[in-house]
Amino acid sequence: MRKPDRLELANLPTPIWSLDGMDYCRENARLFIKRDDFTGFEISGNKVRKLEYALKHGMDQGAEVFITCGGIQSNHVRAVASAAALFSRKAHLVLKGSDMQPDGNYFLDLLFGASVQFISEEDYKCRRQQYMEDIRASYARRGIQAYIIPEGASNGIGFFGYFQAYEEIMMQERLLREPFDTICVADGSGGTYAGLYAANELYGCRKRIVGFNIYDKNADAEMQIAGIIEEGLRIGGCRNRISYDRIQILYDYVGEGYGITSSQVMDFIHKTALQTGILLDPVYTGKAMYGVVSELYKRNPLLTGNVLFIHTGGQFGIFPQRNRFCL
Repeated sequence: MRKPDRLELANLPTPIWSLDGMDYCRENARLFIKRDDFTGFEISGNKVRKLEYALKHGMDQGAEVFITCGGIQSNHVRAVASAAALFSRKAHLVLKGSDMQPDGNYFLDLLFGASVQFISEEDYKCRRQQYMEDIRASYARRGIQAYIIPEGASNGIGFFGYFQAYEEIMMQERLLREPFDTICVADGSGGTYAGLYAANELYGCRKRIVGFNIYDKNADAEMQIAGIIEEGLRIGGCRNRISYDRIQILYDYVGEGYGITSSQVMDFIHKTALQTGILLDPVYTGKAMYGVVSELYKRNPLLTGNVLFIHTGGQFGIFPQRNRFCL
């Protein structure tokens, strides 16, 4: 498949660590972690892989402003704000909710000089694209070229970030001599999962790709993922057909909703930090990793053999919830 041009922003390849010796492991499974939280600092986690393609696409069109959307503690939004500053562009952010004391990712959004517009949860659900289109039109009336990056950079352009990441994992399997049977990842807007799943199918590897939805237990993530893949295949000029029958999304770990974290997950984040020195975040990786370990304890047949969890970053999101830890 022909990949679009990209910027080179991420520190790659990211390492894979074994978690042998931790009480996460079961007799029928070994757990590994791919440290995509090491891709960078300001522009970090899984977002930078997708933004390498999205930002390049926008800059090739002459973008002076990048418009995007997300929750108030969105890692994607913060990464766009940082990248815009890096390339002497402006970021304009549409955030779900209402203004608050700057903290975590939101504090960094402002530090990077982003413009922010808050909209209600209902408007975000139904009209966020229209808000971004209106903002782009406003810039156009002033003769300023603006480029919209969708939520999570999860479209046919951003899709290539984790298609490439899958190829990186295949290379590491050969170097480590450790083939992975299952790859697990947090699933929000679908772009990360879409790239992994498509590469797995096109390369004929037959790994199990398991997504842990952290966004909405009522979402139709499977349809969203299929749409992203189809767009990505068109952009890449790939005529191969992909079956979507093997998509595996678990919805049991969403909790009360996006960004709402249970005390059990917070305790798990603390325990993981104590036992491994690895920092998870309350919005994405904390819920997803808690799900992985819970399913290992249940001996879920999807998680057997060598299981690789991709740590997609997001640690800045832990600071607004610092008071929930008993230290």
